[in-house]
Amino acid sequence: MTREAGRDGGDGARVLVVDDDPTVAEVVSGYLDRAGYVVDRAGDGPAALARAAAHWPDLVVLDLMLPGMDGLEVCRRMRGRGQVPVIMLTARGDEDDRILGLEVGADDYVTKPFSPRELVLRVESVLRRTRPAATTRPLHAAGLSVDPAARRATRNGTGLALTVREFDLLAFFLRNPGRAYGREELMREVWGWDFGDLSTVTVHVRRLRGKVEDDPARPRLIQTVWGVGYRFDPAGTPGHEEG
Repeated sequence: MTREAGRDGGDGARVLVVDDDPTVAEVVSGYLDRAGYVVDRAGDGPAALARAAAHWPDLVVLDLMLPGMDGLEVCRRMRGRGQVPVIMLTARGDEDDRILGLEVGADDYVTKPFSPRELVLRVESVLRRTRPAATTRPLHAAGLSVDPAARRATRNGTGLALTVREFDLLAFFLRNPGRAYGREELMREVWGWDFGDLSTVTVHVRRLRGKVEDDPARPRLIQTVWGVGYRFDPAGTPGHEEG
C-alpha cells in the first residue's frame, strides 16, 4: 500500500509533520518517507513556522494539541503566509474540535489513534488534487471563474483564496449546475471517500459560501435543498444558509 502511495503520490513532495509526541512523529515520518515524500519535522508551533519559512512544504500534517501555540493558530499563521494543504491530527473525538480545524482551513483531519497507512493515503489524496489538470477546460458561471489547470479561481475578476477542498468543491459545482447533490455524493465525488464525517462537507460549503456569496446568510449560488443536500444555481435565487 505504501509503495503504491509512493509511486502515485510521493514524487519527492515535501511534507512537514508537526507533532509534540516523538513516537507519533517518528512513525508518521517513517511511513511518509517510505512512500516517497521528503519529510521535515517540528515538535511545536514556532518550530513548525520556522521550518515552513525555510522550506515551504507541499503539505502539512499538523497536530491540533501542541504546547504553547496550538495547531489552530499554526494553521492560521501558515494561511497568512501562503496556501498550503493541511491535514489536522487530533487526539480528541469531539466534533467541535474537528469543525474548528476545518473552519480555519484544514483540508482534512485524522483522529488519533489512526492507521499510518490511512494517513499516507489521505496525504496522497489531498496532494493529487493540487496537481494541474492540463486537459480540463476553464469553468465560468455567475461571475465565478475556475481554471483547474492553473488551480486558480476568481470572483468578478478578483482572485479567491481557496483551500484545496474548497477549490475542488467550487469546480464540481460549476461543472454540475442545477442538480442537487447529497452530502454523501459530494464526499464521494469531491473528497474521493466512500465514507466519513459528513460535517466535513457542511463546513466546507459554509466556508465556500463565505467567499463566493454576496450575503452568505442568504446564499443565492450554493443553495440548500432541504432533505437532499446542495445545489449550485447560476441564476442566483435567494435561499437560506442552514444545513
